Amino acid sequence: MAKEKESFYKKVFVLVLPMALQNLINVGVSATDVLMLGAVGEKVLSGCSLGGQVFWILSLFLFGAASGGSVLVAQYWGKRDTKTIEKIMGIAILFTEVIAVLFMALSLFFPAQIMSIYTNDPEVAAEGIKYMRILAFTYPIAAYTMTYLNLLKSIEKVVISTIVYASSLGLNIIVNAIFIFGLLGAPKLGVQGAAIGTLSARCLELIIVVFYSKYRCKEVRVHPGIIFKPDKILAKDFFYYAYPVILNEVLWGVGYSANTAIMGRLGSSAVAANSVAQVIRQLSMVVGFGVSNATAIMIGKAIGEKKEELAKEYAKKLIWLSLICGIAGGLLVLVIRPFIVSVLGFEGASADYLRNFLLVMSYYVIGQALNSTLVVGIFRAGGDTRFGMILDMSTLWGCSILFGALGAFVFHLPVTVVYVILLSDELIKLPFCFIRYRQRKWLKDVTR
Repeated sequence: MAKEKESFYKKVFVLVLPMALQNLINVGVSATDVLMLGAVGEKVLSGCSLGGQVFWILSLFLFGAASGGSVLVAQYWGKRDTKTIEKIMGIAILFTEVIAVLFMALSLFFPAQIMSIYTNDPEVAAEGIKYMRILAFTYPIAAYTMTYLNLLKSIEKVVISTIVYASSLGLNIIVNAIFIFGLLGAPKLGVQGAAIGTLSARCLELIIVVFYSKYRCKEVRVHPGIIFKPDKILAKDFFYYAYPVILNEVLWGVGYSANTAIMGRLGSSAVAANSVAQVIRQLSMVVGFGVSNATAIMIGKAIGEKKEELAKEYAKKLIWLSLICGIAGGLLVLVIRPFIVSVLGFEGASADYLRNFLLVMSYYVIGQALNSTLVVGIFRAGGDTRFGMILDMSTLWGCSILFGALGAFVFHLPVTVVYVILLSDELIKLPFCFIRYRQRKWLKDVTR
């Protein structure tokens, strides 16, 4: 028994550690923009935050496609059917590239119309448009690398993602500093410099991923022949399990984007404070998201190996682990809360909003850690992909966004009260997630 327990935690550690590091690196990218652009000015920081909303929504499409594909990949990995895994990866990459090109076209040709959704401040909108027009060229690159690396995790290849994103973070910081502040004789470009830094980092990611795929990854090979000649039967399976996940992620992402749009109507101080609070949320969830991803891999593989009792045992232990991670994340927010305002130099309304937002975030992350493990980890690993979609439609859109918008624009409630309402969805979801977990409807083999 002790040996089995030791084996379980060893498996979790091997998977979670590199994924937590990757999440931390991704937070570093966001934090770099916040810290550097915050030094330039509040309007510039707000413009960058709002200008990045299109990529935020696109990333949910990418994650949804990869997460939906992972339902199949993890279970076929349990069967060691690598040829089928290659075909599924090709289908996912083709789909995400098409979506990315569409998003790029929208950002290049309709940036002003997009920014008008998020803010009525012309200065903030102008900065956002500058950022978006450069960032758009990163979309197809990110589609390939993010989809490939996320699916690779399902066959327990998690270290390469950490290497890729660590390398790109280093380049991003250097290029950001040079072009935001005009160092080494470069022009001082502000928010455009941040976009150039991100574009440079994405190009480096692509180079590393292509090299790894061609020369280092022996388990699966993804090449143009597989991508552009999708297997029709597998494509049907992919979209059957992926479309609810994609819709779920997009509904969730657009919901967060709607939250940002609501905050954008409440002034640049609220937008700036929310931008920082979201980075802190990501920081507090680096391990929690790692646990949810590890959950999907471990349970999906166990189901593919026809070990249902083991899958149940994994699920129970991982829920407890996610609760611990959520509490630790909430405590982290509370510990760093007094220092964030002074480090960023926020004053007046911005400082007050940020203090209040972080207090809300300290309990929000506990709910998010549990829900992520249940919905993204356990339910999806067993092919139960529709439940999350229905839950988000009802709790996020039917509760927090609806009442948050009413509170902001009809009842004119204080900004912090609106923020509490907008971030109520994770707590509302919890009891429904646990009921679904106990029903065991998520435990099924989806392979052919």
